[in-house]
Amino acid sequence: METARATEKARHVRVAVFDVDGILTDGTLYLSDSGEEMKAFNSRDGHGLRMLQDAGVTLAILTGRRSRCVEHRCRDLGISHVLQGVKDKRAGLEELQALLGVTADAMAYMGDDVIDLPVLRRCRFAITVPEAPAIVQANVDYITTAGGGRGAVREVCEFILQAQGLLSAQLARHLA
Repeated sequence: METARATEKARHVRVAVFDVDGILTDGTLYLSDSGEEMKAFNSRDGHGLRMLQDAGVTLAILTGRRSRCVEHRCRDLGISHVLQGVKDKRAGLEELQALLGVTADAMAYMGDDVIDLPVLRRCRFAITVPEAPAIVQANVDYITTAGGGRGAVREVCEFILQAQGLLSAQLARHLA
């Protein structure tokens, strides 16, 4: 993985789109006896998303599953573009492009499984996690060192901010 190439691609990101299971979470699905679904989200990933958003990058969620806890988490983070239950992620990407008025050339996507390949192969900056299958890893620009739900999203947010020369300003807000 060539870091200079990934940095150049990240420099142009205006919209960052994230899958949920395996990216914002570790991929484990918790189901109660009543069938209620629960997920564990990483708070540092959440802060990374807020920094990216504060720097002017639009955030979106594109996930194949539908879950109320995802709605709650996105509301908490101020992510208003949330597409859940999307089985055809290419169509979901096209919906986001139309809604946001951008092309895939201004977008990053972070996904971890074969269902994500149509989007990973279209967006300018494609990212995955170390747990992703080899075919997914072979089709991305950047593989995080941190795992899904374990800081991978924060790593990507900081990578994009660094590539755009905005990380120091975001961090400085907390040093005052």
